[in-house]
Amino acid sequence: MEASLKKVIFTCGGTAGHVNPAIALAQLMREKDPETEFLFVGAERGLEKDLIPKAGYDFRTVHISSFHRSFKPREIRHNLVSVGNLLRAPGEARAILRQFRPDVVIGTGGYTSFPMVKAAAKAGIPTAVHESNMVPGLTTEMLEPFADRIMVGFEACREHYRHPEKVIVTGTPVRRDFFHLTKAEAKRRLGVEDGRPLLVSFWGSLGASGMNRQMADFLALEAAKEPFHHIHGAGKDGYPVLLKLLQEKGVDLADHPALQVREYIYDMAAVMRAADLVLCRAGASTISELTALGVPALIVPSPYVTNNHQEKNARVLENAGGAAVLLEKDCSGQALFQAACGILHDGARRASMERAMSALGIRDATERIYQTVLEICQ
Repeated sequence: MEASLKKVIFTCGGTAGHVNPAIALAQLMREKDPETEFLFVGAERGLEKDLIPKAGYDFRTVHISSFHRSFKPREIRHNLVSVGNLLRAPGEARAILRQFRPDVVIGTGGYTSFPMVKAAAKAGIPTAVHESNMVPGLTTEMLEPFADRIMVGFEACREHYRHPEKVIVTGTPVRRDFFHLTKAEAKRRLGVEDGRPLLVSFWGSLGASGMNRQMADFLALEAAKEPFHHIHGAGKDGYPVLLKLLQEKGVDLADHPALQVREYIYDMAAVMRAADLVLCRAGASTISELTALGVPALIVPSPYVTNNHQEKNARVLENAGGAAVLLEKDCSGQALFQAACGILHDGARRASMERAMSALGIRDATERIYQTVLEICQ
């Protein structure tokens, strides 16, 4: 079986949440067989053009771009270019297939996946698509009739597909370094061993500026008693703004060692492992990390995403009992603080949430995806 996987094409792009699962799977495949050749295919202007070469993989592009739902002149021009790309991309995809001659083509999300997976399916090459969100994106919906398998994160995802017989629950890959430390070891490394729980918060890029303003109020309330340790990742743009807002509120972080505001959480694996509660958005990668580690979450889904998929992701965890969900329109620094305190100060509730998250988590997702790919290549 493994001998058939000598050449593999991954096609993905748009966000790190689409690219990272592909890289994780490629790394595992390379460990299984160092002779396997890989080619990644993405868009010429996508995030993938930087991430993939840095990971050490060959990268090719097709001309493909999104469609905008607006009738403004600039958006109309963009869509006309996208129509041209849509006509051009299939020929480019077929040329890549002829040159590389892959044993399988795997799409992990983003509109770039469409022309490559469809062209491969029409050429009789085995195909698989991994969808990391609770509900299928437009690209996955369009590829469902063509792909041999659709791989998803949770059992509840199956109901959103027209061909559930094609769907297999694999989970979404999580970086291996998230499991290198025990929770106790991670707490020791971070110096948060005094018995107080650890809250970790970050918002990503979508809507982070507004949420960071609320975190200024949150941190000011915390500073009064420091009831728990708190590590907050503010982001490059948000970091100086948040520090200024705290200064205006009379909060000097130097006087509050339990409160850390960082530009970026570079040691995310250790920080997430040590966390007793995570305050965050509901992107697919974050959801996978939370469930794999069994960490309770207070989630504020981003309202700025297509098809409101973050709220749908978050509701899966909430319905299972592993997370609490607060919509951004209902948010304030005080509301977030009260909700976080309610979870962190209720040991029984937190333990129940941990069990629920762990029940959802799939730690061996990369291996499951690999086995699924082997099966379709038989």
